[in-house]
Amino acid sequence: MSGHHWICAPHRRERETLRAGLDLPPLLASLDAHRRLRGPYTAAGALLRLVAPDALARRPELAGRHYIELQESTPELAPLVPPITHHIEEQSTAGEVSRYPARLHSLRVAHGIVDFLLAALADAAQGPRTLVVENVQHADVTDQEFLAAALRRIPPELLTLVLCSGTARLLDPPGFPSLSLPDALAAYTKKTEGSAAQAPHTAGPDAAREYVDGDCVDDDPALIAAYERLAETERAALHDRRAAELAGPAEEAEPSLRLGALPYHLMRGSDAAGAGVEALRAAMLRCKYLGFYHIAAELGDEGRRFVDPVERPQLWWVFIRESGVCLAAAGRPDESAVLQEEARMATQNPAHHMKLAYEIGMLYARHYPEERRDPRQARAWVNTAIALSDLLPDPKERSFYSVFNRNGLALVEVRDGHPDEALRLLDQGIERLDRELGLGERTWHRVGLRYNRAQVNSMSGRLEAALEDYAEIVDADDDFADHYFNRGNILRKLGRSEEAIADYERALALEAPFPEAYYNRGDARLELGDAEGALADFSRTLELEPGHQEALLGRAGLFADAGEAEAALADVDAGLALAPDHPHLLCLRGRLLAEAGRGKEAAEALASALAGDPGLAEAWAVKGELAYSEGDLATATADFDRAVDLADRPEFRFNRAVVHEAAGRFDRAASDFDAVYAATGDPDAGAQRDSCLRAAEHSAV
Repeated sequence: MSGHHWICAPHRRERETLRAGLDLPPLLASLDAHRRLRGPYTAAGALLRLVAPDALARRPELAGRHYIELQESTPELAPLVPPITHHIEEQSTAGEVSRYPARLHSLRVAHGIVDFLLAALADAAQGPRTLVVENVQHADVTDQEFLAAALRRIPPELLTLVLCSGTARLLDPPGFPSLSLPDALAAYTKKTEGSAAQAPHTAGPDAAREYVDGDCVDDDPALIAAYERLAETERAALHDRRAAELAGPAEEAEPSLRLGALPYHLMRGSDAAGAGVEALRAAMLRCKYLGFYHIAAELGDEGRRFVDPVERPQLWWVFIRESGVCLAAAGRPDESAVLQEEARMATQNPAHHMKLAYEIGMLYARHYPEERRDPRQARAWVNTAIALSDLLPDPKERSFYSVFNRNGLALVEVRDGHPDEALRLLDQGIERLDRELGLGERTWHRVGLRYNRAQVNSMSGRLEAALEDYAEIVDADDDFADHYFNRGNILRKLGRSEEAIADYERALALEAPFPEAYYNRGDARLELGDAEGALADFSRTLELEPGHQEALLGRAGLFADAGEAEAALADVDAGLALAPDHPHLLCLRGRLLAEAGRGKEAAEALASALAGDPGLAEAWAVKGELAYSEGDLATATADFDRAVDLADRPEFRFNRAVVHEAAGRFDRAASDFDAVYAATGDPDAGAQRDSCLRAAEHSAV
């Protein structure tokens, strides 16, 4: 049983009583995860503010290794680590944002935080410690990802996690969750539930002020009741007072307050319509910029409900539009569609309708689940956006949005199977922006067009053209991990594995840890014969994503080749638990079982593999080996014939030659051994060839 704990009880005082009854290591910290306090990474940030300064002083190399996750989760640590650079934004017109992170970026940050904690705590020489995290039921998605990763990856003998929540069922966030905290709690904690209610708590005369000074996260009924008894003006005065206390730290030493408590209090103070909505707007845009889309959408929704579209149309538009965009980016397209519809009904502004038409088109082109995507609907909506953009009065705005919307149409064309038309649109857009906009204007979009052209060229097999695009892209935008990751994939397709590895390493230096780059680097290392490096990368991939099927397959194959059959079979079984019909995993299982002398089970696994992929040469070869070991030379010959027809590998020909030799077909055996010798120079193959030739001559006499 894991040493981590999950305590559920209606109120915090009850949870504290239950925790006191547990046998736990000394306390490192007791934190509150309520997103009202600091927004994204409220709990993770509180922990990092506690341990990171000392850890970075002891081990300064951690600053360069974890600079992204430390300052994005905990902006207070920015002075202690190298800055994150966005050169393209620095060189562009003021206010332009070059890109927004992928939906999985926050999960990568969470894993980076766990990596940092493992390093920081392991050499702190303090022995086992306990971390208590309260109000988990109110944690932002970013903290949910962090806590789920921490429960799985941090050994309780290093840091025992005690997560505390109310009794309501914990649910995954809406959309497509990247990592499930409820699943992690079920798998890695011992649950303790409160049963008896505590004695009622009597609030003091300053209970309402105590509640507000605690940023209204306390679940004590007496404090909440005292607060709710106040007149609205009295409550507003308390919030004004608390906002004033927070304003100074938020502006200087504690900027994370600007994403949580400060806008919360300002929105409930006496100037909600002024300072409140401005703080809310700034927090929403900052969270969107960092890729924290769930909380950005939540902040935007609060602003949308507060701001009247008739009285303050510009501010209302910012809130509703950004909320819709963030919902789509968070994997919640249906909720985004509802907001798009609401916005279309509330505005008659042509520019608004242009942007809404584009966003709805993107729902159909990329955000809906695969089975609900519809190129016809996407094309119709994007065409509407194009028609409206071509009517914009300002010539530069007209140029930009005409090209921007046609860029969206290029995506639709790709999804609809028309890459040549997509390339035509992208080429046309690049030429137009270069002709009609000045140097430094919309630089990010010019790079984006070339990026999309590189993607289309790569998808359609124009690999050299894609590399030419990436040369221009990286020259203008050299600090974005995806450029190097994608170029590495192209280089691998061209057989340039060493260059690909260099690009994967650059990508890993520019992004918080993500499994795809480790897996692809491992695969490239394997192609170069670096089994040790490949094994390390596959293991790292699985540390971050235990269900990565291809990494399980790759590592299992390396274990099998090294004679570590038990470890190989464990990885194969883990992969098949996730994908029972995976042909390559079934094939490797068949090989391992055959080598273990479990012929019947091996034959069943190979039959399943070939049922899923009749063209899997390796499975035919293993099946041939199994038949040969059982003395069935006819079946073995047929199986090896099939394997060689599908993939003419030297090892398949060598084994077929052995079968031919055993069956007395010396001339055919000699032919196969000769082909192996010609391809590999293997002296055993040459010797076997000569032996078979002599045997053939002898049998002819």
